[in-house]
Amino acid sequence: MEIINTIGRRKTSVARIYMKPGNGEITVNKRSIEQYFPFDLHQIVVKQPLSLVGVDGSYDININVDGGGIKGQAEAARMAIARALCEFDIEHRSALKKEGFLTRDPRMVERKKPGRRKARRKFQFSKR
Repeated sequence: MEIINTIGRRKTSVARIYMKPGNGEITVNKRSIEQYFPFDLHQIVVKQPLSLVGVDGSYDININVDGGGIKGQAEAARMAIARALCEFDIEHRSALKKEGFLTRDPRMVERKKPGRRKARRKFQFSKR
């Protein structure tokens, strides 16, 4: 009974997971997934790789997430779970890659530039 340890990232969120064969119990930061992600959509995002390859309820997953917001954390956890499924069975890789679960989303927040209010917003121009 081996435990697979993988990492997933999205924006500034980092998710580290520990996955082992079990009965489908998912904990996030020592809380149940329903407590940590009360919005159903985020729970669905986390479970997407499991349902895609048809192994829903056959792995116990312990997720540690840090940084970013709720959506970024959910998508980081999705990426980590997809990577762990590839380590358990290499045949899952093609289906997960086709859906884009193994690709890190490179979009980040643009930095604030000097002389501006935000990243692109300039101060109001006054002609007189």
